Amino acid sequence: MKRFPSGMRPSTLEERQQFYGHEFDVRSLRRWIGPRHGRLKFAMILGRHTGIVVPRHAAHKNDVVVIDKWDTASDLRDYALDYLPEGTYYDRNRYRDVSKCVECGEDRRGCADCYNYCGQQLAFDLDPENVDCPWHGHIGQKIDRGRKLSFCMYEFNVVRKQAMELASELRREYDRVGMVYSGRGFHVVVDDERAYALSRSERKKVARIFGRRYAIDEWVTEGGSRLLRLPYSLNGLVSRKCVIIEEERDLVEFDPRSSDMVLPGFVHSP
Repeated sequence: MKRFPSGMRPSTLEERQQFYGHEFDVRSLRRWIGPRHGRLKFAMILGRHTGIVVPRHAAHKNDVVVIDKWDTASDLRDYALDYLPEGTYYDRNRYRDVSKCVECGEDRRGCADCYNYCGQQLAFDLDPENVDCPWHGHIGQKIDRGRKLSFCMYEFNVVRKQAMELASELRREYDRVGMVYSGRGFHVVVDDERAYALSRSERKKVARIFGRRYAIDEWVTEGGSRLLRLPYSLNGLVSRKCVIIEEERDLVEFDPRSSDMVLPGFVHSP
């Protein structure tokens, strides 16, 4: 059984429908996509962690549903309303023309060697369960108890502080560093061109260096996992919105249990 801070819980299919039908910020998503239009893939996980899935898509509950056929940000809302996913993601790889991926039958592990691939966003995924907790132990102990995705506010506050520190450190080397609240933890992302050009071995070195001091999933930074939660989407595991953190001061006293910035409308509903 997964445990989260008070008020954070899996969303129902009806709540996912309400969010994507009335609250999903397509206009902001369009701006976020910006010049990357036609170069991004998206993906959805339907019910792998919650077991909550639209009956007609139940056969794909644990699958990653890849979306490489899309024209506008509104198409992402249409897909979300069809699948009502547990989580919606974007592929950090950048492609010359994502429509070419539709025709490709090769294993995704070969993407980095493809003519259509042109770099990957450098990202750091700070998850609260990676924090050694005086009450809940280290990640290995949590996994042994079946609590890998569970977290408490002590663990959350550690990664909240680390996200600010990591972003500050990266800004001494890169110009385009962003922070995103994922619904559980934080993503710190780098969009400088030289970061996109890093090789797999260079990414592994970066992951090892920062992994010594921050509660990151090193395999994400290395490129072993290409997916990050899509800004403005709903994290259906905890019923919180994934949001871009515009100012560091927004994180100083940020509390996901009560911040209007991340609470979907159905949480406020009676």
